[in-house]
Amino acid sequence: MTDIDADAAVDTESVDAALDSLDSEGLDGYNYAYLDEHTKREVRRSVLKAIALPGHQVPYASRPMPLARGWGTGGIQTSLSLLGPDDTFKVVDQGSDESVNAANIRRLAENTAEVETTTDITDADVIQTRHRIPEEVLTEDQILVLQVPITDPLRKVDSSDAANRRRHAHRNYGKMWVHLYENVVEWGEINIASRYPTMVGDRYLMDPSPIPRWDVPKLDDADNLFVFAAGREARIYAVPPHTSVEPLAFEDKEFQVERFPEQACRACGSTDTYLTEVETDDGTRVYACNDTSFCLKRQEDPDLPKDHHCDADGVDWGPGTPNGDTTDKTGGDGQ
Repeated sequence: MTDIDADAAVDTESVDAALDSLDSEGLDGYNYAYLDEHTKREVRRSVLKAIALPGHQVPYASRPMPLARGWGTGGIQTSLSLLGPDDTFKVVDQGSDESVNAANIRRLAENTAEVETTTDITDADVIQTRHRIPEEVLTEDQILVLQVPITDPLRKVDSSDAANRRRHAHRNYGKMWVHLYENVVEWGEINIASRYPTMVGDRYLMDPSPIPRWDVPKLDDADNLFVFAAGREARIYAVPPHTSVEPLAFEDKEFQVERFPEQACRACGSTDTYLTEVETDDGTRVYACNDTSFCLKRQEDPDLPKDHHCDADGVDWGPGTPNGDTTDKTGGDGQ
């Protein structure tokens, strides 16, 4: 055996010995929580930097994942990097726990990290979601990881990322204000349905991911940490607890959430939740709660408030929160 072969054999044996010494509870053949330790450390460092600079887009080296980019790879990398053996994990996809994407992500975490999973938001430590913030109030002990397809709100008005980075550096958001003004001129109001531009900490303009306007007020002064992750664009940004998040609007054209006049959930009767229109087998169109987990709870207890699990009363959490002022502080009517 040559010296090179001998050195390689020693290195292999030492690596194998190190791997054998690890007490990993994950799936055989994979590192704990699927990702290697270097990747998880890098993601956690990026999250810490994003927390220190609320709304600022922090680059990181996004790794290949067992699904196509654009289907939540950034959210998965962030969730797996933050999860620990004692954590409970919940995955929501467009308000549902039972979609194929949510079920597969949940199964990946179960198999590689052996964490407990749940569909009850009040039991979860880490929640990964696509395009919705849950109806129930999140607490200071919870982290909400949002999947993000497009990170920069300025891309609506300028496709040049280099120019947009300069605008963020100088807090020059004039082009976005012009875009909103043109929107009002054309439609009579700001009719942006999702990805509503928001100002974080009076400094950075942020894309809140394609959540509906209904969820935007929940970002402001919340108790929990929000982490936004985009795997395809390799960017992470965050909104720490108790941070000011203000949607852009004009004094005479205020920000408004979606309105569902005289509509209620067909299953639970709720009028203070985000409703989606669904078509039944006979062609009839009805409304139902988008947050299916909370809808099931409301079916058992129609008067259940969104802050039922919190010690404090009157938590201001989105439009129409029970036990609180139902007047939308952002200018809407709460419905």
